[in-house]
Amino acid sequence: MIARYKNRVSIEQLCQWACVARSSLYYQSHPGERGMKPSSHTIVGNNSLVENSLVVEQIRAVVSMDYCVYGYRKVTESLRDMEYLINHKKVYRLMKEHHLLCGARIKVQGKRKWVQHRRIEARYPMEYLCLDIKYVWVQGENRWYYQLAIMDVFSRRILCWIFQRSVRQTDVIALMRWLDLRFGLKGVIIRNDNGSQFVANKVRAALKALEAQQEFTHVATPEENAYIEAFHSIQQSELIDRHSFSSFYDAKQHIEKYMHWYNVKRKHGAIGFLTPMQKWAQGMSLSAVRPQLAPGTVGLSRPDSEGMRTASALYSLDQHTEPAYLCLTDDQDINESVANHFEKSVQFIGG
Repeated sequence: MIARYKNRVSIEQLCQWACVARSSLYYQSHPGERGMKPSSHTIVGNNSLVENSLVVEQIRAVVSMDYCVYGYRKVTESLRDMEYLINHKKVYRLMKEHHLLCGARIKVQGKRKWVQHRRIEARYPMEYLCLDIKYVWVQGENRWYYQLAIMDVFSRRILCWIFQRSVRQTDVIALMRWLDLRFGLKGVIIRNDNGSQFVANKVRAALKALEAQQEFTHVATPEENAYIEAFHSIQQSELIDRHSFSSFYDAKQHIEKYMHWYNVKRKHGAIGFLTPMQKWAQGMSLSAVRPQLAPGTVGLSRPDSEGMRTASALYSLDQHTEPAYLCLTDDQDINESVANHFEKSVQFIGG
């Protein structure tokens, strides 16, 4: 219609009749990114131009000063003090392209429950858990990998662990759900530091839904999480310092064998020179401390929305073998679906 009557009526009126914006009428698509190309030079001093590479070097000099942790806005002000005529958006773009930005701050909702007592006195298994992340250097790939381990404080047993390129909040949630399915996390106190994976709102909400109690150590106070820190020190001296890993899979196999050694065969002085599995079996026999549990069993009595009935986990406590897991329900299909779900969602679980 506009093309037919444009010689008789103004374009503005035709666009009003057709309910089309004039900008849409004149728009012509073109390949590449939209908008103007970013500038390659910056004005400094008396209207002289310098390349952006020199600006980046100046930014590096600013952020490399002792105790300097500047964001892009403070860097912009520092450049303006040096007579650079530059916008904060351009500074952000240059810093982002060259990986000079500070890490993003995590906004945490709600108050955190802080540690009240530095030393934990656990009376039975699955009363207190502690977890932390350790960096492991893989020489063959010339890079760091991350290991997350979860320990039962009473027995010092490593309940589960993962070893991968990165540890995210989804990995923590998957491990906690796996632990809840196998042992039950209702009323269990879980201690961790203030890492981004642990303070994430989704992780805290998931633990609250599992009825677990999460507590955080104070900032720069690793001694409040001493049990898992001690395990990492032991692992460093007994495994990592004595081996040079050629690949990720080589490191994972060594860690898997070491976890079996630590849990089943290595005697621990702090628990009376028993192995963690022996201490675990000893704790399971203390029915007087935890009367609702039969010796050698851990009860799971949280029904889900689909009406899943009480499940019980039975474990063989032979010190020469890892505990065997058996989930008993009245519906075999529900049991198989839950098992398949966790096999897909949780990868590289050992311990």
